[in-house]
Amino acid sequence: MEQKTSFDRADITREERIRSILGGSIGNLIEWYDWYVYSAFTLYFAPIFFPTDDSTAQLLNAAAIFAVGFLMRPIGAWMMGIYADRNGRKAGLTLSVMMMGGGSLMIALIPSYAVIGVAAPALLLVARLMQGLSVGGEYGASATYLSEMAQHDRRGFFSSFQYVTLIAGQLLALCVLLLLQLILTEHQLESWGWRIPFVMGGLMAIGVYRLRRGLRETDAFTDSAQVTEQPQSSGWNLFRRHPREVILVMALTAGGTLAFYAFSTYMQKFLVNSAGFGRQTATAIMASALFVYMLMQPMAGLLSDRIGRKPLLIAFGVSGVCFTTLIFTALESVTSSFSAFLLVLAGLTIVTGYTSINAIVKAELFPANIRALGVALPYALANTLFGGTAEYAALWMKQSGMESGFYWYVTAMIGVSLIVYLRMPDTRDTSRI
Repeated sequence: MEQKTSFDRADITREERIRSILGGSIGNLIEWYDWYVYSAFTLYFAPIFFPTDDSTAQLLNAAAIFAVGFLMRPIGAWMMGIYADRNGRKAGLTLSVMMMGGGSLMIALIPSYAVIGVAAPALLLVARLMQGLSVGGEYGASATYLSEMAQHDRRGFFSSFQYVTLIAGQLLALCVLLLLQLILTEHQLESWGWRIPFVMGGLMAIGVYRLRRGLRETDAFTDSAQVTEQPQSSGWNLFRRHPREVILVMALTAGGTLAFYAFSTYMQKFLVNSAGFGRQTATAIMASALFVYMLMQPMAGLLSDRIGRKPLLIAFGVSGVCFTTLIFTALESVTSSFSAFLLVLAGLTIVTGYTSINAIVKAELFPANIRALGVALPYALANTLFGGTAEYAALWMKQSGMESGFYWYVTAMIGVSLIVYLRMPDTRDTSRI
């Protein structure tokens, strides 16, 4: 018999449940806005920190720091996953948003390369490392919080809001970019306007910190904390007691996270650097496609509550293998912005089969005493290896004259994850929440 969750308990009203999930989700939105605004404004601030006549080389250097920020995600996942398992999901969420906001304010204040030389990219690296720690812990804490706050027959639906807010954060970053492109000149954006969104992110993070301090703790954590004989959350206990689940999370994440970053964060640069669209047009295409993509997440999550998680993962795997290379190849020669929008949306629709339910699939694999760490650390390791290096790999292959190699790389990794999806059990039916 499945244990009752906080949603099944009579002492929590419907309004309290929704307020808790919204509170956790809004914080997640600001976290990911702060993370993605770096990618959205790379085209403008790359020359400030990496002066060179080669625009691809500038983007490559900025992408390298984006990738290095991912190196801190496993460390953040390890440290803050343990923290959230031992001190509560709310405590983990509060700490992560403090670190993210601090990193954003730091980036906003860093002088240019022309003023302080190599110290400029060095400080940029430090700020991204801090944000990498934050986002590494945020994923596990928020995925666990939303999963534990959901009633058993709506876990897919409510946990999908993690990616709704993740995408909304990316979309907000693009909308800020569009607004600044309308009211500022290219020169103003390149010289100082790119700092504005980082200041906004830092200030919003302060507001979210206050909001998260008032969140209700999950009953799953409270009940688990009262059981004294269970092992404490630690990296050693995770790999020793749950090795199969760790490997499973990394394998099912590899193709999904690479595809997500290929079709979302890298796609904006691809539209400018390879497809030949202007910056504003590329931003508008991505903002429109991401908005529709965001709306798909709850519908796919709700579908998983009815038919299971496994069918959606398999649908992503099969369609990703069949169409990824075709979509990127078609985008190389497309001339209509609407056609480009449809192609980008097609890629994002494919990825929905993974993104809408990946959080709940991972959370359902682990017991409460080690759930935040179990969700965060293997995911962060796979993200570092595949998601964080996506832009760098794509730009490096383009600079080396073999751009299509990236399309096949994404296709191959989706194929690897597809094998895992076909062999794994449906976590809706074997959930440990």
